[in-house]
Amino acid sequence: MKQFLLIALAGLLIYPVSCDSQSKQKGDNPMALQVTSTAFDEGGMIPSKFTCDAENVSPQLKWSGAPENTESFALIADDPDAPGKTWVHWVLFNIPADTTSLEENFSKEAKLPNGAINGMTDFGSNGYGGPCPPSGTHRYYFKVYALDTTLDLDNSAKKSDLLQAMEGHILAQGQLMGKYQRQK
Repeated sequence: MKQFLLIALAGLLIYPVSCDSQSKQKGDNPMALQVTSTAFDEGGMIPSKFTCDAENVSPQLKWSGAPENTESFALIADDPDAPGKTWVHWVLFNIPADTTSLEENFSKEAKLPNGAINGMTDFGSNGYGGPCPPSGTHRYYFKVYALDTTLDLDNSAKKSDLLQAMEGHILAQGQLMGKYQRQK
């Protein structure tokens, strides 16, 4: 029995199993999108302009590398370093397939003329809500997803609703991470 357990354990070490629900997408592995911003570099500090300490406007974002059969994009911005849970700063979906960027200070309107929809954040509102960490330096992930469909959700949709609706429809994804620490 010990020998069987050792072999089984060795097999798990050689072939790790992912428990991440987002890994169950179209095909084996979604393609990678390149996500950038003129506001900050990957792993860099987010300027206070984009936080609760200043103008609290969204940073400019740009992405590339979407497959030709992309029907829409979705975006989630969140903070995994928040106390108690990952704090959701932005939920945006049904971004038209011909869109490859969002301008700085993107609209917080629930439903936009181009069909995109701002979902609910953990601030209890639609649209972008900037970093506002209670202490320390936090990481903020801006994740963009290329989807093979548009989603049947409305502006009350939260991150969990969006993740569930996207399951099996993600063609490509990418992210940009920035950091922020409040000045005292």
